[in-house]
Amino acid sequence: MRLVLASGSPRRRELLAQIGVVPAEIRPPDIDETPGSRELPRDYVKRIAREKAEASVPGQDEIVLCADTTVSMGRRILGKPETEEEARAFLDGLSGRRHRVITAISARRGDDIRVRDVLTIVQMKRLDPAEIDGYLASGDWRGKAGGYGIQGPAGAFIPWINGSFTSVVGLPLAETAGLLTAMGYEVRR
Repeated sequence: MRLVLASGSPRRRELLAQIGVVPAEIRPPDIDETPGSRELPRDYVKRIAREKAEASVPGQDEIVLCADTTVSMGRRILGKPETEEEARAFLDGLSGRRHRVITAISARRGDDIRVRDVLTIVQMKRLDPAEIDGYLASGDWRGKAGGYGIQGPAGAFIPWINGSFTSVVGLPLAETAGLLTAMGYEVRR
């Protein structure tokens, strides 16, 4: 059985390697990830993971693994900031508050698509302007939901989480291993 990772995220490849999984191929799908009007964050991330699986047709003896991660403050979805100003606004909003990080994973084998989601509560310390400026100057915010990556320098901003650290990075490993096993892919842990 071949595993196809339908994601261009290097973080997801690194996380899979931690459980001994090396995708045979990387095939990120091209889908519209715009949130729907009044769509709740958890519904949004599950929909996107499912749509990625639907857009990724597996070949014979292939399982396609997809994922999507979002950060939310209440009902507000904080995707990947497009500009430094947007990243600054995200960090200002998250500063000193708890927020939710939701990662949905989906796996597809043939026409069978299964979706799981993992919710983690994250506390960000109160950030002073110099910390935000320094972080933005690092460029680490680029391509990261909510404008920060817990696995990099912004890890110093996070004193507490309740849930899955690997889910906040972008792929909940326990749930991913379980889903892949349920779909018939042998995960050697």
